[in-house]
Amino acid sequence: MQRRDLMRMALLGAVGVGGADAMGKSGPDDARHGGMPIIDASVAELQAAMQSGRASSQSLVKAYLARIAALDRAGPRLNSIIELNPDALEIAASLDRERKKSGPRGPLHGIPVLLKDNIATADRMQTSAGSLALVGARAPRDAFIAARLRAAGAVILGKTNLSEWANLRSTRSTSGWSARGGPTRNPYALDRNTSGSSAGSGAAIAASLAAIAVGTETDGSITSPASICGLVGIKPTLGLLSRDGIVPIAHSQDTAGPMTRSVADAAVLLGAMTGIDARDAATAFSSGRTTDFTRFLDADGLRGARIGVVRNAMGSNLRLQPIVDAALATMKARGAILIDVELPNMTKYGDSELEVLLYEFKADLNKYLAEFAQGAPARTLAQVIAFNDNNRSREMPYFDQELLLRAEAKGGLDSKEYLDALANNHRYSRAEGIDQVLQEHRLDALFAPTGGPAWLTDFVNADHSGDSFSSPAAVAGYPHVTVPAGLLAGLPVGVSFVGGAWSEGTLIKLAYAFEQATRHRRAPTYAAHASVGVTI
Repeated sequence: MQRRDLMRMALLGAVGVGGADAMGKSGPDDARHGGMPIIDASVAELQAAMQSGRASSQSLVKAYLARIAALDRAGPRLNSIIELNPDALEIAASLDRERKKSGPRGPLHGIPVLLKDNIATADRMQTSAGSLALVGARAPRDAFIAARLRAAGAVILGKTNLSEWANLRSTRSTSGWSARGGPTRNPYALDRNTSGSSAGSGAAIAASLAAIAVGTETDGSITSPASICGLVGIKPTLGLLSRDGIVPIAHSQDTAGPMTRSVADAAVLLGAMTGIDARDAATAFSSGRTTDFTRFLDADGLRGARIGVVRNAMGSNLRLQPIVDAALATMKARGAILIDVELPNMTKYGDSELEVLLYEFKADLNKYLAEFAQGAPARTLAQVIAFNDNNRSREMPYFDQELLLRAEAKGGLDSKEYLDALANNHRYSRAEGIDQVLQEHRLDALFAPTGGPAWLTDFVNADHSGDSFSSPAAVAGYPHVTVPAGLLAGLPVGVSFVGGAWSEGTLIKLAYAFEQATRHRRAPTYAAHASVGVTI
């Protein structure tokens, strides 16, 4: 990194919306905007600044664009954002005029948000899932959740990098890499991985390149990068958010969800994206469910809560145990009732989960591409595979596409192998898994470490991510919230709250109370390497 980049990073770290620097000097707009800082600023703080006139949506967009130029495109080159919205400033200006005329639409009015590059937007941006095979594709319409965010007054600032095809391409992939975006770098240690597949959303929000972001998850793709990047991540119940217009892996597990720096921001963002969608039948089951998750933000929410500590999900890294023990002590001190439990049958859907994903990927992707890949080189899974073969040097310099080949070889969704695998998944993750333990011990939620700290990015040997608590909730289609719990060697570590179907409110209450009691989140320092031997 060159000295001028370091100096620019230092300046941008101290710049507020009005341009005040670390020395207290003011820029030309400082008197008007009051130097509203954007680093780690919450949605509520940004909204209050706009309401008071200290900031505007346009000035927020400009400030985030400046940070992106300094940190994502230059400096540490996080590579977290794959494309910027060329209309963001114009949209922000329009929302500023609307605010002056009729007031804000709600808590997201004028707030810059980033979307993972597998969420379709009917604008001048592309939706590629990181693949060169979809470059040139123009969505005929917004994904349902993108439309909901626009209706809430959010400014879609850009698209974030990701593990290509949401990490269902190779068993030897490197998370956070896409042919279109390159490798996403971890802002806590640049040689470390961001995990996948919502890598860019995690790195960007950790670095305050936008206020909030949306990721997607099939198994761990929100919760793992959120944990590794010191964020709050919510994977909601299957059907709370529409999957319409999102590049799919598998309809039995796919969902979008918030990735934010606080539980409060995640609650606001989650509520804004909910709604019944005729194009996604699963959303019908969310009818009558709450859409205002901010009402669960109770700092005393741990008191009296019965939490199952999943002892067979503690992981193998003994250096994490002090962090877990401290989290348990905090919850107990805040009035939670902790019960040691074992979550049964976690090993009984490992193979069947992948079978389901491969079958559904073929069916769901072909359906998506037929509508949303207009103008792209590939309109079917078979054509994606052929494109990759014909562009091997660009698409497959580090790993292959054996999972795409296996998916293409699968039969239809009426195949006995598929139906048996799906039934196996639901049996052991739901009735004889999470539901069984929750009911037997009368629990409000399950608790375990989300996973380990970030591993070294390795394009030769691929990912070596280690432990994870994502699969039970992912396979069941149940909600999962991760929240920062501390640092190991300067690298963030999260803990998880998992519940039964539609228990988002309870999990948000528990996560918020834990967050407020501990306040473990720390802004990244863009170190070259982890601080080995240091635990905070």
